[in-house]
Parts: sequence; C-alpha cells; structure tokens
Amino acid sequence: MADDAATWEALFKRFDADGDGRISASELGDALKTLGSATADEIKSMMEKIDSDGDGYISKEEFTNFARANKELVLKLHQASAS
Repeated sequence: MADDAATWEALFKRFDADGDGRISASELGDALKTLGSATADEIKSMMEKIDSDGDGYISKEEFTNFARANKELVLKLHQASAS
C-alpha cells in the first residue's frame, strides 16, 4: 500500500503542473494529451468523476480516492507517464 501511495503522489505531482496542490481541468487535459489523445468531453467527464466537491479542481484527497477506486487505471497512467 505504501508503494501505491508513492505512485499516486508522483502521478499527482506530474499532473499538478503549477505545483499549487490541485489539478485543474487544463492541467488534467495537458497531462492526458501527453499520454495520448484526450478529447474535451473526456476531460470534462473525468473532472466530473474525480472532483467530488465540484470546485473545479482535483485535490490530492480526491485524486487519492479516485486512485484507490481505479488502481489498475492509475498504475497504467503512471507507467505511461514514466515512459
């Protein structure tokens, strides 16, 4: 579990391009586009799923909750981002 937490932390930091401790829709889109194509609708859908408080940003807690629920997907994203 500690390894998972370190992986999630590293991926969160990679997506949080400006380092403000939260991921905006723009940052999510930019990160996903570097891993392949991501449409505006896909980014919007992901934001809606992950941003549980609806403030327009993905907090570290929201990201971690999503990562725990979607472990395989998040690990694939991490592997792709490390390539």
